[in-house]
Amino acid sequence: MRLVRPSAAALVLTLASVLLSDAAQAQFGPGPERGPGPDRGFDRVPGFERGPGFERGPGFERGPGFERGSRRERGRGGGPDGGTVLGLSRERLARIAPVMRGEVDRGMFPGAVTLIARGGRIVHFEAHGFRDAAKTVPMTRDTLFMLASMTKPIVSTAAVMLIEQGKMKLSDPITTWLPELRDLKVEARRTGADGQTTSEDVALDRPITVQDLLRHTAGFSYAGSVRSSRLKELYDQQNIEARAANISGDEMLRRLGQIPLANQPGTAFEYSISVDVLGLLLERISGKRLDILIKEMILDPLGMQDTSWYVAQGQRARLAEALDSDPQKAVMWPGYRIFDNPAENSQYFKGGAGMVSTAEDYFKFAQAILNGGEFEGRRLLSKKWVDFMLSNHLVGMGGTTAASTGPGYGFGLGFAVRLQEGFAVAPGSTGDAMWAGAWGTSFTIDPREQIVGILMAQGPSNRVHTRMLFKNLIYGAVVR
Repeated sequence: MRLVRPSAAALVLTLASVLLSDAAQAQFGPGPERGPGPDRGFDRVPGFERGPGFERGPGFERGPGFERGSRRERGRGGGPDGGTVLGLSRERLARIAPVMRGEVDRGMFPGAVTLIARGGRIVHFEAHGFRDAAKTVPMTRDTLFMLASMTKPIVSTAAVMLIEQGKMKLSDPITTWLPELRDLKVEARRTGADGQTTSEDVALDRPITVQDLLRHTAGFSYAGSVRSSRLKELYDQQNIEARAANISGDEMLRRLGQIPLANQPGTAFEYSISVDVLGLLLERISGKRLDILIKEMILDPLGMQDTSWYVAQGQRARLAEALDSDPQKAVMWPGYRIFDNPAENSQYFKGGAGMVSTAEDYFKFAQAILNGGEFEGRRLLSKKWVDFMLSNHLVGMGGTTAASTGPGYGFGLGFAVRLQEGFAVAPGSTGDAMWAGAWGTSFTIDPREQIVGILMAQGPSNRVHTRMLFKNLIYGAVVR
């Protein structure tokens, strides 16, 4: 056998590559561990694990997303975009931190956590500002946030899973399981020639269906948004949203059955307590408490260990706060008794609000939806059902999602869905899905661009501004 002696130049190049590799690992941490497949789950790198040092991992201290790109992309630097990672400009991703710091300085919220992934791989994951209202505790990536209405997509997904399993159908009348609502009426309001508005309660044209609950066309509303002063007063008097005191699910349904609907079922989108009602329906179908059902069906399979309906004593220091100066904080806080376990306090688990989570946990859920119902080998739904969920289910109906999404969106089964490229007030793709929470959280799922974006903040008065700002920053970083 003839041995080939390497040239001096080859030895120099080999030694240089080793030294450069060691230097890069010392500065940036080792390369990513590969996930189970190109479109399943996400890469775990140093700094991504939980624990007290979660926010200080070596993989996250050297610039947004640096360590998560492919080897080819990691080696690409310079140029007008300063290099890219999975088609997102590092230089443009770096805009996010100063913008968020500016929002903190302006008094929009104490702090935030932002996360962006493409193709199932996280390219940006940063904490900004502070966790507490006094701005003394730095924000960390494992901070807990009140999700408010970002609870709805999770519970809606569980409902569709039960439909897929044959436990119910979209067209089923909800009174099959909720007999308390059999005698519902609809408030019909009329304005006479003299300008005076009168109302009378009339019969339903058709029953409320499971689909109506999922797409907010049941005719229910919220006290804070319903147009009828009479219905607002009834919602408040009957404590339907459990703001004044705890209320059991059975009692809530009994009281709700005595309040007229705002619209005929299936005629208009009216953002509402319908997913709270859906959660109670799921309990009766499954025979399980909603928190247990969601844990078994979604949280445990996806590894969402920090997501629940209340914050235990030992975890309270991790909870983000809104600024005391935020005028919405005092108004909203009484309705979110998240330090109390509803199971121990005669309170129903709200399917439409009430959960707490982290950016990482919610990313897992959003990525499962983007993947067509699967995350890291655990399938929740078939791809066809996910596609159906993310289709517009409001064709030919009145009402609009614009208060939460801006113009240009319809609504599917638990998610707002973009109808066209233009008309909206922020970039995106036709078919992208999103939703948000009243405390300041939001997410976007873009199947065309394979992007997931998660914003966690607690700034209720500025939530619409903040979610649009973050969306602009996401798409401003997409260069190919």
